Amino acid sequence: MEKELVGRGTTKSLKPETLMMGYGYRPEWSEGAVKCPIFQTSTFVFENAQAGKEFFEMAHGTREPGSRGAGLIYSRINNPDLEILEERLTVWDGAEAAAVFESGMAAISTTVMEFLKPGDFLLTSEPIYGGTEHLFEHILHKFGITVLCFGARQTKQQIIDIVEKAGAAKKLGMIFLETPANPTNQLIDIGMCVEIAKHFSTPERTVITALDNTFLGPLYQHPLKFGVDLVLYSATKYIGGHSDVVAGACLGSKPLINRVKSLRNVLGTMAGPWTGWLLMRSLETLKMRMETASRGAMEIAAFLNKHPNVEKVYYLGLIDTKDPQYAIYKKQCLSPGAMISFMIKGGEKEAFRFLDSLKMVKLAVSLGGTESLAEHPAAMTHSNVDPAKRNEFGITDNLVRISVGVEAPEDIIFDIKQALESV
Repeated sequence: MEKELVGRGTTKSLKPETLMMGYGYRPEWSEGAVKCPIFQTSTFVFENAQAGKEFFEMAHGTREPGSRGAGLIYSRINNPDLEILEERLTVWDGAEAAAVFESGMAAISTTVMEFLKPGDFLLTSEPIYGGTEHLFEHILHKFGITVLCFGARQTKQQIIDIVEKAGAAKKLGMIFLETPANPTNQLIDIGMCVEIAKHFSTPERTVITALDNTFLGPLYQHPLKFGVDLVLYSATKYIGGHSDVVAGACLGSKPLINRVKSLRNVLGTMAGPWTGWLLMRSLETLKMRMETASRGAMEIAAFLNKHPNVEKVYYLGLIDTKDPQYAIYKKQCLSPGAMISFMIKGGEKEAFRFLDSLKMVKLAVSLGGTESLAEHPAAMTHSNVDPAKRNEFGITDNLVRISVGVEAPEDIIFDIKQALESV
């Protein structure tokens, strides 16, 4: 399936949601199957020895790929399900290339390890997902990498000062962002961070910008258009969308993604054919699922914002127009999405009572699935974050995070209402 449809004297560029039905796949390659089959094989037969030689040259980058790609060798290097999925993923973000992994953390760790070396500094926004926080705070130092942090509301000059005061001006290797932040929905100005990366870059050394776009997914925020080098996803979430697959993805330019794939091949962090097939299935309904969840979240956030047992609601659709965050939201977000965090009046006891009283909304971590999920960040997803840092960034004992699914909003509201009445 091509990106354009040619008619009589006219050409129509197809929308991303249309391309999700077949882009990158031709039925004639697979006995006419309308859907890409699962290529459950570890290795592929070469037509002859010369073909094998050429395929390895393509894989190593010493020969240009042919009309059907780089040639199939071994499923740790490439697989039809993986290659077609990666082509299809590039459509939403307008990326040149993509690399898919068996988890979101595999995508982040592989990418960070490829672009940072001993002696480098990593500058990261806060708060971020607890797993990423653990990697940065407790693992990277073992490889001689130092981590610096900045908050969502700090200015460009304040962030530059953090780097310079740490003596990292000539050693900054990457700026990592998570926006909206998990779990508080705090926004980071993407363009500002790209400017900071350019400020510290030199002809000999480019500071890479990488952004975790999981909360808004490929539908509602397009970081590459703001100059970001690499976009990362826990594809388990909205891209997968059914809570039945774990995966990750990294997107960007071909030269950068080729580097990521090279390390992926060595580490073995690539996704398998079943994962690729499941994600291709999910991409077909991505737009419908995310739009339905976002519409529902708007109603639910409005309800929570007026409830007497709710102290504060963190939702992009409720940002005050006078708040500096509002200008960032209007500039870089296409929708408020479907993630809501809110503070229940009280503490952990009241938050737990609310969670234990839910009947339809499921008490579980993760997000972006078709079902609504609720969790307690301080005790669950962010429990390994230093308590002082949790409080500093609003991850308090009375904070609850809800991932709104595609159920009828009035049913979700009814369940939340009855659970709040128990507090």
